[in-house]
Amino acid sequence: MPRPTRPDATLHPSLRLKPVGAGVALAFCLAAPLAAQAPVELPQPVGPPDQYVALAVSAAQIAQAIAALDDIIAEIWQRSGVPGLAVSVVHNGETVYARGFGQRRVDADPAVDADTAFLLASLSKPIGATVIARLVSQGVVTWDTPMRELLPWFALSDDWVTQHVTIGDLYAHRSGLPDHAGDLLEDIGYQRREVLERLSQLPLSPFRASYAYTNFGLTAAAEAAAAAAGQDWADLSQELLYAPLGMQATTSHHADFIARENRASSHIPTPEGYAVADLRQPDAQSPAGGASSSARDMAAWMVLILGNGTHNGESLISPEALLPAVSPQMISSPPRQMEARAGAYGYGFNTAVQPSGRVALSHSGAFALGAGTSVSMIPSLGLGITVLTNAAPTGAAEAISATFLDMAQFGQPTRDWFAGYSALMATLMAPIGELAGVARPADPAPPHDLSTYAGRYQNSYYGPVEVIAEGGALSLIIGPNGQVEPLSHWDGNDFTLAPFTENAPAGSISRVTFSAPEAGRSNSLRIEHLDPYGMGEFHR
Repeated sequence: MPRPTRPDATLHPSLRLKPVGAGVALAFCLAAPLAAQAPVELPQPVGPPDQYVALAVSAAQIAQAIAALDDIIAEIWQRSGVPGLAVSVVHNGETVYARGFGQRRVDADPAVDADTAFLLASLSKPIGATVIARLVSQGVVTWDTPMRELLPWFALSDDWVTQHVTIGDLYAHRSGLPDHAGDLLEDIGYQRREVLERLSQLPLSPFRASYAYTNFGLTAAAEAAAAAAGQDWADLSQELLYAPLGMQATTSHHADFIARENRASSHIPTPEGYAVADLRQPDAQSPAGGASSSARDMAAWMVLILGNGTHNGESLISPEALLPAVSPQMISSPPRQMEARAGAYGYGFNTAVQPSGRVALSHSGAFALGAGTSVSMIPSLGLGITVLTNAAPTGAAEAISATFLDMAQFGQPTRDWFAGYSALMATLMAPIGELAGVARPADPAPPHDLSTYAGRYQNSYYGPVEVIAEGGALSLIIGPNGQVEPLSHWDGNDFTLAPFTENAPAGSISRVTFSAPEAGRSNSLRIEHLDPYGMGEFHR
């Protein structure tokens, strides 16, 4: 026979009746019977629970944020010192702000305007993902199409992964490739196909369980989609996205950007201030970092995304094709504390939750050789902002975006965003190499005769290098274009070179270590800055 229970026994413990053990408790029960309490009136939200946000935002508050934008930009621009920038804002399907500030280049007068073209750097990723989403809408590919079906020559170091990796896996950075795989090959002059073919030599982390940001992994996926469409990636982007949206200042061909009269030169910091660089040629990774655009053009693209793929009342991309790209596919930033929010990556888009509780889509772009960009969109508000700058990343682009979105959601900035982002970006611009900033030995061990080190060395990933001994000094020739890098003696068999590339900012020092000579010659050398995956050793 079932055991008798009290009427409240199945309730949560906090709601069950409790014995009265004190006069105070009895008085409370008698003085405030439950039936006599006034009912609590709760708001009646519209829409499903997973879209409910408790913090309301009025149209007037967004208008005030837009009105404050000139002052927000001026303050952060002045603090950052970047030569020029451009900003656009869209709201409810309209461009409500588009302005340029400063100079296109520090040594000339032309001013930046809303139509000035800037290098987008990694803002190319969500732009390119939009091109893929259009192909998905057209039935040309799916996000789950295996790479092997489209690019039979593309391989990774694990055959099972090679057979199963998809366009989406590479756009979500979950293929297992190591962080920034292939970038160092680009630095020494290899072109797209050569870089992609050499990815098969890199070690892999667990497939679909590891996040690592890879420009060339994503580029491979874009190449596969372009192959399915039977077009070059840059031409495909023009046909499917730039032309339909009227993005006249936008291209994925670097030569077209350079030829454009109204373009912003890239700048790098020097002890004397910013200097024109114009050194970055990103065609090798065009889908990941090689697009260029203007603030006005980026506004047209934001309207498309926030409109769920609709442009001027016409559906260019089906919601079903776009939603996976802007949905979390991988945890990209695991929380460091229990109370911290995680960051996630979709297919070419960052997706996260703002402090207000609203979903935000975003991406930043950074070239150490002269570009800092940011886009942020809040779909529930129909609101988006793009900030483009023509200097190495300072955090200015992200700080302007974050401050504006604070104003829109809370009516005021919640923190000094530039202070936070500038410290973060400083780590990206720091010189690399364990000897960077280290004083040279006062009494170094002498090297062997320089002829001991001279010769040709081979590496299957990076290709050959040649060490030349001339005029009492060594130089190293590397890459398909024969880049010449002077070597300076450090200590014993250690020499150094000073790389200056996208992945080695000014001031970087790379140790070049030759093996102890045998029979009058060294048989191997290791180049420090080419060794992040343990593949920086070259052998005769």
